[in-house]
Amino acid sequence: MPASSAATLPNTDAHRAEDLHQLILQSLDDDQAQEVTSIPLAGKSSIGDYMVIASGRSTRHVASIAEKLAERMKAEFGIPTRIEGLPTADWVLLDAGDVIVHLFRPEVRSFYNLERMWGFGEQDEAAGDS
Repeated sequence: MPASSAATLPNTDAHRAEDLHQLILQSLDDDQAQEVTSIPLAGKSSIGDYMVIASGRSTRHVASIAEKLAERMKAEFGIPTRIEGLPTADWVLLDAGDVIVHLFRPEVRSFYNLERMWGFGEQDEAAGDS
């Protein structure tokens, strides 16, 4: 779609992505996920608008966070979320289209260090949480 015609249409996809992002962050907070990081991807990647990375205290906690998050996204937005890695729950990926969520056990998160791969984390940690 040409940029000129996109500007005349309501930005419902962007609003939907932002609302979904906020639901995910709230759900992670409600379920006591640790070290939640949100990486804006709009303009950087076509995989989605946001990547959210968080940790759980154990495999059981990671699985519980993932299952509840998938239920909330389906109930609120009707999104059938694809989930990978739930049986072992060391690293669970939830693909909600506009937002990709990675849930890790802390040791696994340290090993893969996705924040660093996306150039996000060290310089942003120095700035502090907003």
